[in-house]
Amino acid sequence: MKIVVTGFDPFGGEKINPAYEAVKLLPDTINGATIVKVEVPTVFGESGKRVKEAIEQEQPDVVLCVGQAGGRGAVSFERVAINLVEARIPDNKGNQPLGEKVKEDGDTAYFTSLPIKAMLKHVNDHGLPAYISYTAGTFVCNEIMYQLLYMIDKEFPTIKGGFIHVPFEPGQVIGKAVDTPSMPIPTIAKTLELAIEAITLNDEEIELNVGTTH
Repeated sequence: MKIVVTGFDPFGGEKINPAYEAVKLLPDTINGATIVKVEVPTVFGESGKRVKEAIEQEQPDVVLCVGQAGGRGAVSFERVAINLVEARIPDNKGNQPLGEKVKEDGDTAYFTSLPIKAMLKHVNDHGLPAYISYTAGTFVCNEIMYQLLYMIDKEFPTIKGGFIHVPFEPGQVIGKAVDTPSMPIPTIAKTLELAIEAITLNDEEIELNVGTTH
């Protein structure tokens, strides 16, 4: 098995992005699966192109994209990507689209094909916090997840794909609100490693009720 894992470069005035910093700490193999690490730009359109290049070059079985969600208290596994781009802040090339579709011919939304419930349970069973999220936002993180799942639907049906959001690392919360959560990068990396291990162990999703009431 080969798994491409992507992480974004810093954006929004931050000097670091814990997503790619954690990806870089991943071992080169996890439970026999080869891990290919790819940095992607926080730029609308360009991130998806970089993912497609990696797919064509590496021919992976799985693509897992990772991004920063500052303000979240734990690693979160995204369930769904929506066909909407609405940027509260500009991307790294100054693009700030408002109410646009990611793909004109794409579905309203795509669901991850990764076993995120199994990933959640595996991480929790090893004593680390995580949860399933039902919104990837409307910035480049949602767009890259949507682009990936669109490509899987249209061009690469044998690949499984999905997206994980990670919190700020501690240095990023200096000067922010005192209750802004963070997680050390090695802990983020271990969470990603366990999540990937769960992917290698589970061909199908498990039964686990993780629905929300709000």
